[in-house]
Amino acid sequence: MSQPDDRTSLEVLDFNARGASAANARKHYGEALLDAARSDDRIVCLTADLTLSTETDLFRNQLPERFHQVGIAEANMVGIAGGLARSGEIPFVHSFCVFVTRRCYDQLAMQVAYPRANVKIVGVIPGLTTLLGVSHQAIDDIALMRALPNMTVIEPSSPDQVRAAVAAIARYDGPVYLRLKRADGIENTDDSASDFTIGKMRVLRDGRQGMIVACGMMVDIALSAAEALSLEGVELTVVDMATIKPLDPALVDLARQMPLVVTAENHSIIGGLGSAVAEMLMENDVQAKFRRVGVRDTFAEGGSTAYLFEKYGLSAEAMAATVREALAKPAS
Repeated sequence: MSQPDDRTSLEVLDFNARGASAANARKHYGEALLDAARSDDRIVCLTADLTLSTETDLFRNQLPERFHQVGIAEANMVGIAGGLARSGEIPFVHSFCVFVTRRCYDQLAMQVAYPRANVKIVGVIPGLTTLLGVSHQAIDDIALMRALPNMTVIEPSSPDQVRAAVAAIARYDGPVYLRLKRADGIENTDDSASDFTIGKMRVLRDGRQGMIVACGMMVDIALSAAEALSLEGVELTVVDMATIKPLDPALVDLARQMPLVVTAENHSIIGGLGSAVAEMLMENDVQAKFRRVGVRDTFAEGGSTAYLFEKYGLSAEAMAATVREALAKPAS
């Protein structure tokens, strides 16, 4: 998805109307969920008082008999979903990333992950993409969900990948955490069909002087950083690692060809994509310089996405600077 817009207003509006571009944004996730549900009548939709914010109003309006509004009760919602899954249905549950993970973690562990229930956990507003500050900024949700056995963790990077990912997880038998940036009308949209396979990475750009492994909205930022570095004669590979758990083992062979591996995520550098990639490379004896771009073990504050990304080192320029520093430093 596109980089943060510097013109973002600092006015804190309600969750459902955040400027003209957001109001007119196409509901890529909502459309994809509705399409999946029309193809499989086992799919049901649950939300915890955030229907419009999670784009599930499309489902509610078209398939009201399969829509469940549980109110501000995320733990109860997950428990209901576990029961529905045991009854043969495929529940998709929705809230903000921070609420649908941290607020009901015990229920996720015991009623979804442990019995390997076929429940899809869908979170919106990842990382530093909200004006509402620490209470709404999910910088640890990937770490939490990665730690659960049986849980698959996915963060698609663009509207076409969102649509393809929804179709893929609807077919997949098992619990999934789908982490989504809410549509705001400034995404790079593409109506063409997109391939998406759970557990498979996409190589978006080729280069031999280093590699950036990114997920979610950091993919477009990584491509911008790589383009800027290309003008300086530094050619990088850029990988879209939409499936954060399980990681694609093909990354190991690709990393062996690189002097530098950089991970980029809209999340804490602790426990997320950077940790997952580091674990895989170390366990496979890959020798390369390694850097992580992400939130560096700190809480942020309310602010525009562009401001927060710049302040906390998630911008394209910060990523390019990380690459320059690493390449300039002699190998030990």
